[in-house]
Amino acid sequence: MRQGEPGGPNGPHRPREPDAAAGAAHERDALLADAVRAVLGGTGAYGAMVHLRSRDRRSLVLCTIAGVPLSIMSPFRRVAAAGPLPVAVSFRTGRTITLADSEDTMRRFPQLAVGMPYDFASACVPVTAGEDRFGVLSVLWAASDDGVPPGAPHRLRSVAERLAAGLAGLEATGRAVEPNGDSPVVELPAPSVPTTRVGLFDWNTVTGALAADEQFREIFGFAPGEFDGRVTSLTARIAPGDLPEFRAAAKLALEHGEVLAARVRVLGRDGRPYPVELWARVPKAIDEYGTHLVGAVLDTRTLTAAAAAVERLREGVFSLDPDGRITYANRGVEPLLGAVREELIGRLPWEAMPWLADPFYENRYRAAMLSQQPTAFLATRPPGGWLAFSLYPDAHGVTGRVVAAEAPPGTAGAPPAPPRGVRPGLGDTYHLLQLASALTEAASVADVCRAVSEQILPAFGGQELAIYAVRDKRLHLVSQAGYPDGFLDRFEGTPISARVPGAETLSTGTPIFFEDVHELSAAYPGIALDEMGAWAFLPLIASGHPVGSCILGFDRPRPFTTEERGLLTALGGFIAQALERARLYDAEFALARGLQQALLPHRLPDVPGVRTAARYLPGTQGMEIGGDWYDAIVTSGDLTLVIGDVEGHSVAAAATMGQLRSAVRAFASGGEPPDRVLARTNRLLLDLDPGLLASCCLVRLTPADGTVRIARAGHLPPLLRRPGGSAEVLDLAGGPLLGVEDVAEYPVSELRLAAGSVVALYTDGLVEDPAVPIDQGLERLRTVLGRPGGEGLEGLADRVLREVGSTHRVDDVALLLTEFRGGAER
Repeated sequence: MRQGEPGGPNGPHRPREPDAAAGAAHERDALLADAVRAVLGGTGAYGAMVHLRSRDRRSLVLCTIAGVPLSIMSPFRRVAAAGPLPVAVSFRTGRTITLADSEDTMRRFPQLAVGMPYDFASACVPVTAGEDRFGVLSVLWAASDDGVPPGAPHRLRSVAERLAAGLAGLEATGRAVEPNGDSPVVELPAPSVPTTRVGLFDWNTVTGALAADEQFREIFGFAPGEFDGRVTSLTARIAPGDLPEFRAAAKLALEHGEVLAARVRVLGRDGRPYPVELWARVPKAIDEYGTHLVGAVLDTRTLTAAAAAVERLREGVFSLDPDGRITYANRGVEPLLGAVREELIGRLPWEAMPWLADPFYENRYRAAMLSQQPTAFLATRPPGGWLAFSLYPDAHGVTGRVVAAEAPPGTAGAPPAPPRGVRPGLGDTYHLLQLASALTEAASVADVCRAVSEQILPAFGGQELAIYAVRDKRLHLVSQAGYPDGFLDRFEGTPISARVPGAETLSTGTPIFFEDVHELSAAYPGIALDEMGAWAFLPLIASGHPVGSCILGFDRPRPFTTEERGLLTALGGFIAQALERARLYDAEFALARGLQQALLPHRLPDVPGVRTAARYLPGTQGMEIGGDWYDAIVTSGDLTLVIGDVEGHSVAAAATMGQLRSAVRAFASGGEPPDRVLARTNRLLLDLDPGLLASCCLVRLTPADGTVRIARAGHLPPLLRRPGGSAEVLDLAGGPLLGVEDVAEYPVSELRLAAGSVVALYTDGLVEDPAVPIDQGLERLRTVLGRPGGEGLEGLADRVLREVGSTHRVDDVALLLTEFRGGAER
């Protein structure tokens, strides 16, 4: 047993939470509840929730929710802080994120659309106080053409600021606001209008005095000031035929201590009776002799009339609570569904009736709840009767209607009933798809390991991760996170036949779960232990052969539910497939990049009075190589600087790039002026007819006097940083792209450089970003280039790439900086 670990005959247990910590949690939950109620009451939203950061800052944990069933949101109870979901992005960036509808969600956050493929509008607002970010407040609106209501984001930010101030106040007193690993989610009821009126009373049966509240007096039809506090005045309002029932109920309450739901009729002011229910008890704590009755009267007119009206309908009417369980069904449901309604109450329709077990029907219910829009569908009840269902949702549940229907046109017969047995919940399926989608975007082995570490591990609340790959029938560590330094060294190179859980899970092909340290120690005596409290060992098997194993560690003992075991097992298969694909990708990528690097210059020439620095970065998406290139050519005392870009990302683009680079070098070395070099290269490209176009910018610098001559073929303009530090985009004339016209002219522009000037040539991958216009990218480059740094030319090149280029480049980037020092310097 590890030092300080509690234990006992039934295994480890947790000490009781200190009162101070419990008090802090209560205060925190009260703040969260106030914030959720404020946004529901002030923005027209039907649902709201708050995620708070976890103690290790790797996850966002759902703490409070209202108006949305927790059963539907369960896949998002824990969200990876580094993941691509809007909650995580809002937390990381501090920005408010609004999504107008399902199309907007699919376009901007496809992983959310996979996990919640329904139509609704939403907003995520960070809960921030100064530099401290506690979590995110999320709100949902019913699907509509308007999307997020105008003014709602401002209201949400105000509420989030107040919530953050309250949490910061708690934290300032030394109380933690982060949820514990096992903290329950606080579910708040959605705001609603009372459906019944309740009045309270206290009756002294000895004196006949009756104290009653305003609601009680209104239910019995007394005008303000009319009731004199005597029970005889009350009995005068009860229908004469019900007085014996009333007196019998009072006697029964005094004899047995309580009476439940005694029904009597009250005479209205028009003399017509209406039903009420009486609930009463003898308060033993203050009345030893049974002389008092306290209780309530319920005005059941609305509910009774509504229930009676629904019961008279021939069609089926039913009600589902927010979690989808049947709470009411009228008589008309029974012959249509072929079920006794008492057997349906409290159950999910797709569990109570096997012919509704197809996930499609559960999906219709979830769509209605999250879109808050009516929906309808057809279903068939064996042996072939067709039914039409209509669902009418609000934040409190769903009212359903079912009627007999004709078979759809072209339907040959009833579809086969779904197979019996336990099926995974639809929420679990969407959760699996949402997590697996993170792996589909991972290209390299490093990407796969990063996706598992940053998204999948936090989604289950894990703290440790180790991924092993099989080579030569031994396990070799590929990636790890959270382990103590050196702890995994002893397992490196473990044979897959060894008796350790990471190897045995692979040899048997089945996952191994340990819910506490005693289970692990009992199964593998003497195994090295760290500070974790539970583990999941997953085999990684792809196409029938072992790829490796994945180990997840949790800092506290925990039970693994059937759903979690199923999800983790399925994810193990996805990880294995992704890892196998990524290993092949890495091998091909290394070969392709090696080819491209071979086509670029290995070093730049050393020219007196001139300094040059070059950078090349491949795109971060996809494996195909691009056609960006740069070159520096010395001819007769001049230095010719070249940068170009062949369209496309393929081996063909790289091959064309190599041919063009060789052609430009040959033509420039022969002394051709810049415009002739581009013209001859253009004709060569047309003769080669690769079906590709290219851009190019050529600068010929004479170091003796600083003269430069520039010609462009459809390429972005160069930038000039002057000795004083200001930078500008050189707006120079240019010709068409290479490979467009047989006879094309490329005008030459000339200027004189002062000593200390820097010319920047670049490809479009540096300044292009799908999120902003290219003019903004050029302005960003100009600003960074003109900012003084004092780091030298090499340092300036690094700074340009760091501050201008995107971290998620789609295109390759080539950058060539040239500094003119003056002809006398070497």
